Amino acid sequence: MTDENKKQDAETPEEELVDQLDSSKKEEEVTPLSVAEAEINDLRDKLLRAVAEAENVRRRAEKEKADAANYAVTNFARDMLAIGDNLHRALESIPENAELPENIKNLIEGVRMTDRELHNIFERHGIHKIDPKGEAFDHNHHQAMYESETNDPDGMVIQVLQVGYKIKNRLLRPAMVGVSKGGSGKPVESVDTTA
Repeated sequence: MTDENKKQDAETPEEELVDQLDSSKKEEEVTPLSVAEAEINDLRDKLLRAVAEAENVRRRAEKEKADAANYAVTNFARDMLAIGDNLHRALESIPENAELPENIKNLIEGVRMTDRELHNIFERHGIHKIDPKGEAFDHNHHQAMYESETNDPDGMVIQVLQVGYKIKNRLLRPAMVGVSKGGSGKPVESVDTTA
């Protein structure tokens, strides 16, 4: 008897059946149909991922486009605020009951008209003034410059040193304010948001 014959005789019929089932499973797994199905499933998965990624890129691009349209003028608007501040300061420096020559009164009226028109332009372009006198201090829109003990409740804006501005929903410049500090001595949180 050869070695092969000894092996065949040594295997029981159950072992032979298991070997045959294993070999038939291997053949089923490797059929061209199963390979094609696996490849189709892989390609379907890749396609779905690519479509989802393309949709995410499209949404991101739309958001960036909307942000660019809404906030493209932010730096220009911030620079224009300085002009508005200077016009406002010039108008505040003139005494109300002062006797002025007619030509100076005309000049002052021209400055007032320019100031009004500048603020109308700001409003048309979504730039809104933040004038919080009498409101509660909000570190998201206000910058506390000092605290003063008053009879007002803690954390109330008692003086606006410089008005703030928002462009659409974003802060362009915080309002610089004085804040009340009642008897509790609790400090008001101040956040520098000018950066």
